Amino acid sequence: MAQALPPDPAALNHIAVFQGLPPEVLAWLLHAGQLRQYADGETVVVEGAPADRLLAVVRGGTHTQLPGAPGGRSFRLETGNVGGLLPYSRLQFFPAQGVAVGDTVLFELPYTQFAALEHVSPELVQRLVGVMNDRARDEVRTLERNDKLRALGKLSAGLSHELNNPAAAISRASASLTKALEVIPKRLLELIATCSPPELVARVMALAVLPPELPPPLPALQAADREEELADWLETQGSPDGYALAAGLLDAGLDVAALAPVAAQLPPTARPAAFAWLSGHLAAARLTRDISEASRRISTLVDDVKTYSHMDRAGGTEKLNITTGLDSTLHLFAYALREKNVHLIRDYAPDLPLITGQVSSLNQVWTNLIDNALDALPTSGGELTLRVRSQAGRLGVSVLDNGSGITPEVLAHMFEPFYTTKPLGEGSGLGLDIARRIVQEHGGQLEATSVPGCTEFTAWLPIT
Repeated sequence: MAQALPPDPAALNHIAVFQGLPPEVLAWLLHAGQLRQYADGETVVVEGAPADRLLAVVRGGTHTQLPGAPGGRSFRLETGNVGGLLPYSRLQFFPAQGVAVGDTVLFELPYTQFAALEHVSPELVQRLVGVMNDRARDEVRTLERNDKLRALGKLSAGLSHELNNPAAAISRASASLTKALEVIPKRLLELIATCSPPELVARVMALAVLPPELPPPLPALQAADREEELADWLETQGSPDGYALAAGLLDAGLDVAALAPVAAQLPPTARPAAFAWLSGHLAAARLTRDISEASRRISTLVDDVKTYSHMDRAGGTEKLNITTGLDSTLHLFAYALREKNVHLIRDYAPDLPLITGQVSSLNQVWTNLIDNALDALPTSGGELTLRVRSQAGRLGVSVLDNGSGITPEVLAHMFEPFYTTKPLGEGSGLGLDIARRIVQEHGGQLEATSVPGCTEFTAWLPIT
């Protein structure tokens, strides 16, 4: 149980904001407030209780853990610091339980004495307001950083999936290619040994070239019928493993009609070796192409990240094609779009003019708007539209979703700092405020309209 201590003018000298105050002010503080001693772990303030006093740590400290805060945020008041309710603060209730850390002595000043404090020491009131403002700025910076990290976490999770697919494809194709290359030389020797003159070998090799564009995949039943037809034909040509060869040949566009003229020119003993070598060579070529395509996909993703983050260019403003930033941001949301089965519409007007801006800042705007739109969409079947138009010397960049919409009451507060409809710990209420400030810093404005089935956020930016 906390114990009241007798007044001690020397105790207040431990408080930074009290230092240098006239003796009469310190005497008034001791008369208006009280020194209290708390044991280690003892509750100092109760979560949800009215915020009714200023707390200044004379000795020891206090620890407060914010419930549901991202990353389990907490804060401590060390010796010499002040906390609790400060003059002109809008704090009404203590947001969390605070406990003493070690043997702790606090100076507590009831809020009922704040009005008198303004007359006794305007200087101290100024100091306390300065402390409050500094803490508010630090809190905003922390929340903004957490918002950026939260957005980055979502993008990183999606990007890891996007990178994993081509990386896994390269791994699979490399393993298959290694096996194919082990047997291709043996089959080539068999072909040369059973097939002469050399002109006939050349005719077989002429088929071993992948077309620039592979034929589109057929429906499953039709593909199975064609594979069975080719496998049966290969077996009539003496190939004991027709089914093993048929798929690779068909993938390269070689069916019975393409193979029959060459087979007719080959000795029957050479046909099995010819088709085995041809299928293996085409499979290796196909795997090489798959590896190249997967590598290109990884390079594209890396380029998208560089474009999104602006990491390969110096800071500052420059002339920008706005759709480039939009597309790089969308690419980083590719996994989230697929996960929700979102129908994406890019509605970009032709011949759009350039704007002057900072790529990374504007990409943060598109990230916040797209992320909010995705949250508003149903788990499947939603529609997301990105629209860019030029109008009256401005460029309008709109993000539209067909979610349930935003009520007029919520819409009226959407751009207010710390206003959020998300559960505790899932949003700080700063995302749209940050987006609006970035747009305003670019000389533009951010607007929002919403009816059931259509919510639209539009950033108007001046044209260069």
